[in-house]
Amino acid sequence: MRADARKNYDQLLATAREIVARDGAGASMRDIARRAGVGFGTMYRHFPTREALLEALLCTEFDAMAARADDLEASSAPDEALVTWLRETIAAAHAYRGVTASMIAAIEDPGSALHASCVAMRSAGARLLAQAQAAGLARNDIDGTDLFAFVGALAWLADQPALAPRTDRLASIILEAILMRSPRKPGAMSSEPPRPIDG
Repeated sequence: MRADARKNYDQLLATAREIVARDGAGASMRDIARRAGVGFGTMYRHFPTREALLEALLCTEFDAMAARADDLEASSAPDEALVTWLRETIAAAHAYRGVTASMIAAIEDPGSALHASCVAMRSAGARLLAQAQAAGLARNDIDGTDLFAFVGALAWLADQPALAPRTDRLASIILEAILMRSPRKPGAMSSEPPRPIDG
């Protein structure tokens, strides 16, 4: 890719990251191009469809989370490493509202541009889980596919206005079940019971 084309590509991704985080998966492609300072034709050449743009954004995030797992594997506390990775991965999956369905579909679709990144992320989680299991700190009846499903489910919940306030509490419940103890987390949630959901 030529230097000018790479600059446009990087600028489009940076702008899209900001706008999609704010407006969700339905963000205007024309608005992204305008804010990035490029023509719509340039946007189209790099990202011919909305799905192509979202896939590029998510691949970047998911590849980063796979790399993050590599760093955490060196931890002397495999249970805490797993907690950290899961919480950060849930946050990354939720960063772009409305894209959780794409993530869940891609893991079973080898033809998806997201497939390789999703598989790498699932494998990364499986490695951290295996370390915690080997240390006797995590239950043995779950695997990397289960972890990936938890991430997708909690990211989806975080997208729902009525349920979003409960996401952190539900993540803590799931982590407690996985680790067979209450996970330590800086700034842990209040022990007060959750407020009922209206309706």
